[in-house]
Amino acid sequence: MKAVLFDMDGVLIDSEIFYMEGTLKWMRELGYTGTFEEVCEIIGTTMNVTYEMILELLEHRYTMEEVRKINVTYFTEHPLEFPAVAKPGSLELLKRCKELGLQTALCSSSSRKAIDAAVQGCGFGPYLDFIVSGEQFKESKPHPEIYLHAAGELNLKPEDCVVVEDSQYGIEAGKAAGMKVVALCDHRLPNKQDEADIIVDHLNEVKELVEKWA
Repeated sequence: MKAVLFDMDGVLIDSEIFYMEGTLKWMRELGYTGTFEEVCEIIGTTMNVTYEMILELLEHRYTMEEVRKINVTYFTEHPLEFPAVAKPGSLELLKRCKELGLQTALCSSSSRKAIDAAVQGCGFGPYLDFIVSGEQFKESKPHPEIYLHAAGELNLKPEDCVVVEDSQYGIEAGKAAGMKVVALCDHRLPNKQDEADIIVDHLNEVKELVEKWA
């Protein structure tokens, strides 16, 4: 192993439950009567795909622009608080990767604006060699493009990289890229993680794996 490629939401920051519960709340106000599990299917997608899936759940009673505006307004009024949302052990894991001489990349489906806010707010910047947003690509996770691109930027082969993910789409993307995938489990969310090579409950376990594989 020569590099660790990290997803952001649900991996380095504890944001997925925050976003899913918030999204469910404003969707309920628009008349959504489906389940929390159905809403959670948007996890790991880019914002454009997220909005398309939400429109389906809302049975196209609203326009894309209306949904986008409502979502942005809600989360502007209810923002994430950095660095409080950093996952326990996230900074220590990134520091350990650098101590071991490993390259690191942040490969998130979130917007670059959201990524930069999290990286700055949580102090991840000094420990990341490369940052990329899924919105830079035509294909989003589960397509492997984002991870293959990151490996290329680091001048590494896919088999030299380990992916740390949480969502089904992200896990599928890492596997499709030909990389080993470690899934971080969050028992509050219905993520399907069966395709991961290893499933862990805490980032300290990822650190132990990194020390073993480095």
